[in-house]
Amino acid sequence: METPSFWILPVAAYLLGSVPFGLVIGRFKGVDIRRHGSGNIGATNVARVVGKGYGLLTLLLDFLKGMVPVIVASRTGGAEMAAMTGSAAVLGHCFSVCLRFRGGKGVATAAGVFAAVSLPSLCVALAVFAGAVWATGYVSAGSLAASIALPVALYFFQPDPWLLGMGGLLAAVVWFKHRDNIRRLLRGEEKGIGNK
Repeated sequence: METPSFWILPVAAYLLGSVPFGLVIGRFKGVDIRRHGSGNIGATNVARVVGKGYGLLTLLLDFLKGMVPVIVASRTGGAEMAAMTGSAAVLGHCFSVCLRFRGGKGVATAAGVFAAVSLPSLCVALAVFAGAVWATGYVSAGSLAASIALPVALYFFQPDPWLLGMGGLLAAVVWFKHRDNIRRLLRGEEKGIGNK
């Protein structure tokens, strides 16, 4: 039987995921990151607008807010709790209570989640990401390709139903949050690496 305490970790993960580190870092530099570049609060836009170092810091913080709660959840509740907590962290990032349920695209936070539950699967996804970015010049194309590769890799490395379900859900969220990028890619208007 589920108790109120069963929901503590997922709720805490959602709230942590909701912290918009990219926005906070941008404001530290005197910039509202939502009003520049792509308008996204993630690491790619932070790097474009305020510098690569700050983009890397955003990437690390977004990664950790996915990884840390899932490590705790895995130790206390197994795959079911890890899946619920990881999903909550990514949903918090993408639909942040701090930003009126808007947010980033979830890629770095999802990477942190899967670093905690299946590092080999994440490595496969990262290889696909790197290959797609190298082939196309677009970070968004790499993110979309990696989001598909990750659930497939999970099937071979960590075929737990809860984790597979989380992989499918988060892939769908990533694609939904990239819908404007997909339109720009199809029109040939997406900004590639190095473009402002």
